[in-house]
Amino acid sequence: MNKYHWSEIPVRKKMEGMNLRAIHSERITVAHWDFEPGVELPEHSHPHEQIAILQEGELELTVDGEARRLQIGDVVVIPPNVKHSGRSLTACRIIDLFSPVREDMK
Repeated sequence: MNKYHWSEIPVRKKMEGMNLRAIHSERITVAHWDFEPGVELPEHSHPHEQIAILQEGELELTVDGEARRLQIGDVVVIPPNVKHSGRSLTACRIIDLFSPVREDMK
């Protein structure tokens, strides 16, 4: 068994106001994001299935042209290769699960 604690995982700054911690298993990446208020996540897509779980704050997420305001506890499934973008309305914390593994986050 591999045991981790988020506080022990190195923080990587992905862009201004957006920090990432990531854990990888054989088939899944779990990403822990901290966003400052007002961070714009540009539209993008990737071949990974993604499940996003908002743990703190509020986030506006647009998936395939449909915008939703997410609040604590909301969970969104984003299929592979679907364009999506976001904007942190407040400081927020998000847990993302990706399958297959996000090699670009290692």
